[in-house]
Amino acid sequence: MIDRVDDGTDEERVAVLRLDHGPVGAMDIELCEAIAERFRALDADPVRAVVVTGTGRAFSAGVDLKRFLDEGAPYVERFLPALCDSFRAVFELSKPVVAAVNGHAIAGGCVLAACADVRLMAEGGGRIGVPEARVGPPFPRIAIEVLRHAVGDVPARRLMVGALTYTPAEALAMGLVDRVLPPEEVLPQAVAMARAMATEVPSDTFALTKAQLNRDALERTARYADEDAAVTGLWSRRAEDGWTARYLESLTRR
Repeated sequence: MIDRVDDGTDEERVAVLRLDHGPVGAMDIELCEAIAERFRALDADPVRAVVVTGTGRAFSAGVDLKRFLDEGAPYVERFLPALCDSFRAVFELSKPVVAAVNGHAIAGGCVLAACADVRLMAEGGGRIGVPEARVGPPFPRIAIEVLRHAVGDVPARRLMVGALTYTPAEALAMGLVDRVLPPEEVLPQAVAMARAMATEVPSDTFALTKAQLNRDALERTARYADEDAAVTGLWSRRAEDGWTARYLESLTRR
């Protein structure tokens, strides 16, 4: 990840965190741990708000499936907690978080964007969505709750069961993103929106309001922790039974 602090007074500063991890920002243990570490550190940082974005043509294409297949069940045991921790760290941050979705945001990349308070997406060929069911592994509970929180129960069910990806305009219509902008405007507008959210509402009021809004999702995540073993087991099975490998092969044939 690459950090910078946008210019402004001490009361206006916005941190920009860029996912710079391979050509499509694929999520592996190292990236997930870096996301969680940076966002948790921001709680005590003087910056007032955060923008998270990607590089090149992708915000994040989601989980690094090649590494998942190569390393199998032992990797899953370490990776899933890191993935869930990264989502939670972004979702729980008490400061405004804006996702500047510069391109593809697929699967875990879509969930990561959904962890933000506001999502801006670039016009063009980028796709966003959660095709996990087609890939094979099930959703960890925190991902389900983040999506429900972002778009509501019915759209979240359609997103997860449908297992499709969507154009920016389609994502806007379903509430998965809040605005669609020309690519060159996405990051500047995200910074401006993050700064406005930080300066036009008292920080303690914003923090409490966000905690209140997120509380049900976090409580449900904790309540259904008994699902974790089944989720891990199916992720490990998909690494071994050929389903996810066949899915990846189908992508190369398109």
